[in-house]
Amino acid sequence: MTAAPLSGLTILDLSRVLSGPYCTMLAADMGARVIKIEHPVRGDDTRAWGPPFLEGESAYYLSINRNKESVALDFKHPDGRALLDKLIAKADVLVENFRAGTLERQGLGYAQVSARHPQLIYVSLSGFGQTGPRRAEAGYDAIAQAEGGLMSVTGAADGPALRLGVAISDLACGMFAFQGLLLALIARGKTGRGQFVDVGLLDATTALLTYQAQRYFATGDAPSRTGNRHMAIAPYDTFDVADGVLVLAVGNDTQWQKFCRCLEMDALAADERFRTNAGRTTHYDDLRPLLVRTLITRDLDDLMRALRAADVPCGAVRSVEEALTDPQTLAREMVQTLTHPTIGKLQTLGLPVKLSDTPGAIRTPPPRLGEHTRRILEEELAVDAQALTALQSSGVVGIA
Repeated sequence: MTAAPLSGLTILDLSRVLSGPYCTMLAADMGARVIKIEHPVRGDDTRAWGPPFLEGESAYYLSINRNKESVALDFKHPDGRALLDKLIAKADVLVENFRAGTLERQGLGYAQVSARHPQLIYVSLSGFGQTGPRRAEAGYDAIAQAEGGLMSVTGAADGPALRLGVAISDLACGMFAFQGLLLALIARGKTGRGQFVDVGLLDATTALLTYQAQRYFATGDAPSRTGNRHMAIAPYDTFDVADGVLVLAVGNDTQWQKFCRCLEMDALAADERFRTNAGRTTHYDDLRPLLVRTLITRDLDDLMRALRAADVPCGAVRSVEEALTDPQTLAREMVQTLTHPTIGKLQTLGLPVKLSDTPGAIRTPPPRLGEHTRRILEEELAVDAQALTALQSSGVVGIA
């Protein structure tokens, strides 16, 4: 099999929690070698986030750290800093998500490091980016979702603003950082030089507003919460049925006519108010009660079979368990099983990007704290056994 696209790339990962580790996991899945630098005692913060724990390992930590190597190293200590400098010299990319200015104060900012290693790509993820009046503030997903506008458009019209059920701002920040890393790699292939990649949590969240932002730019009116309804497409909403919740996504007028025929609603199909998407959206307060009255009597599975046979997009609101055991999800290998040295069989999510010629892969389970410290320091940095024992005794390194 052809090597994965990022094979041969070494990433030094100084990040922790979610946005940075998610970025580096995406790179590791595509073949990059990721050396995760962790505090010798506490490691990545998420190692303590739980329950649940599996044989002492946090489920949260396990979700975003596969395919990596763990070196437990206190780089605030002079001896640890010397080791980190040697690792930086061997790396193609450095990823960090400290507060803006933190690493500069330790002599590890981009300008300081790139002066010694001009080919290094330096990826910084932070709450508010490296510029602006709030650059020094810490970033948290909930705050980004709130202040980035996402919460204001999430939830029922008559209910409170809601945070999405996953840390979407952190995840988006990690994905944008991975995009920046790849773009910087392409640029380095042309120029021979690395560069600074600056991604802010608030910026990433704001970028997700897309059509909601454009709606505001176009009208001057701030979009409001509309529950599961789409403000520009109808019917695009959730509906209670006899034994569950149906999701309809009628995206055009042809699908609307198919929907009406499928449910034998000839009167709705002929109604001028509802003939076009613009009309259905404008008159949705009239349309929805008519749909509710019909759909509430129908069985979910039977209804979805009929709608799908008619080529009408639909689905069901499902639990996480149902989503992860769906035959389509399993056929796409979006659930995979690893063998962990202490947990045993460990299920994990698969790779959403399928490459035909150079596919990524899940090769190794998330590492135990300091699992690779000894091997990397002895074999790659030429630290002898006596020196390694002294480093461990003084708390500079941790060894699993």
